[in-house]
Amino acid sequence: MLKKIYYSVILTIAFGLAANTSIAQTQPDNGVRTDQYGKVVKRIPLLSEARNGILVFESADQSFKYWLDSRVYFDAAFFPNNTLNPIGNGVDIRRARFAVKAILGTNWYGEIDLDFAGSQVELKDAYFAYEGNSWNIKGGHFKEGFSMETTTTSRYVMFIERSLASKMSPSRHLGLQANFHGNKWLLITGIHARTIGELEEYEPAQDNNKDFGMDDGYSLTGRFAYTPILKDDKMLHLGVGGSFRTPKTHLEVADSYRYSTRSYTSINRKKYLDTDDIANVKSNTLFGLELAGSWKNMMFQSEYIRTDVTRNDDLSKIAIDGFYAQAGILLFGGKYNYNKNEGEFTQNTLGKDWGDLELAFRFDYMNANDFEAQIYGGSANGYLIGLNYYPIDNFKFMLNYAYLNHDRYANGKGKLYIYEDAQGNLIKDPLDQTIPEGKGGEDFGFISLRAVVNF
Repeated sequence: MLKKIYYSVILTIAFGLAANTSIAQTQPDNGVRTDQYGKVVKRIPLLSEARNGILVFESADQSFKYWLDSRVYFDAAFFPNNTLNPIGNGVDIRRARFAVKAILGTNWYGEIDLDFAGSQVELKDAYFAYEGNSWNIKGGHFKEGFSMETTTTSRYVMFIERSLASKMSPSRHLGLQANFHGNKWLLITGIHARTIGELEEYEPAQDNNKDFGMDDGYSLTGRFAYTPILKDDKMLHLGVGGSFRTPKTHLEVADSYRYSTRSYTSINRKKYLDTDDIANVKSNTLFGLELAGSWKNMMFQSEYIRTDVTRNDDLSKIAIDGFYAQAGILLFGGKYNYNKNEGEFTQNTLGKDWGDLELAFRFDYMNANDFEAQIYGGSANGYLIGLNYYPIDNFKFMLNYAYLNHDRYANGKGKLYIYEDAQGNLIKDPLDQTIPEGKGGEDFGFISLRAVVNF
């Protein structure tokens, strides 16, 4: 009986499809189309192109544009075998991004960007925007307007990882932001709340709201950039940024602040620099200075960033700071390009048909200690040299050598060894009296590689 009913359903569907097909073949196409809800929709023919390897669909009048934007970063790192804290060599997919972007009705823009690295889904950008002639406004989840290095997409950063100081900069948060720009200046202002990118940040925000009725917290962030020199072959950039921030509900420990960072690679999971969770935080303030420039096939970029943490209950303030300075040269006639509407370097112009080579240098300093406030997060000097090969616009191969010099307080919240005495005993406590003055801290160099494809 069930078999007869099954065959009857199949035959009914088949006859129905055949009848619909026959009707469609006999009736003229009147150009009318409906969406899945039965509403008549406007139809626009689209042109399809591959633009530097990116698939783009666009209307003839350019009022509609839809494109895919994906990238994969394949990393490897090799460490010495004589460190106080053993580090395993390894490989990793650092980023596996898939994004859909669209211009809707000339001035309206939408974007969603997901990362699948680490076998989990993380929301990156998800926002709308409206573009005016010399301004734009956007709302959703995106990077706050602070720090030239942080706002620059990872496609175009010069080294495999950003500087140690960049970890003080806010990344993606929910918010509303307005950008204004002229021929030689840029102003960014925004109000932001918590982040929703990772599950380990999303769940605390939900729990803090449900269990304790906590507000999300807010940040007021701004950045101003001025380019007194802005020509095709040379540029000088001056920038300043600031942000006032209250604690957010996505923090694992409520009303806290923490600075911590890995050292130039995701493969070594140790965080030598780490203040741990600083409790009783009322607010923190960020201040940043930027100086950058380019001339033909050479560029330099530098920033200073400081964080001041204000605590409740008359506890002392905390200050940590850091800076970096880097320079690069395209060896075969390429050119560095600057996006004045974003205040950052963008995709390089390659010098030869076979691509170009880039030689890069960076000095990096971070101080997460505030001895008066009894905060011992550690400090470090970082020295990097990089060689990047661009065969075409869509591919980049990166080779970095990094050397890190940590102080005795860079012990990863007390988890890492910082000194070995004459008897071979390993010590973690930076206040241990047996450590000679000026000694202590894990110092090592390592090699890292990355292959990048954008499509």
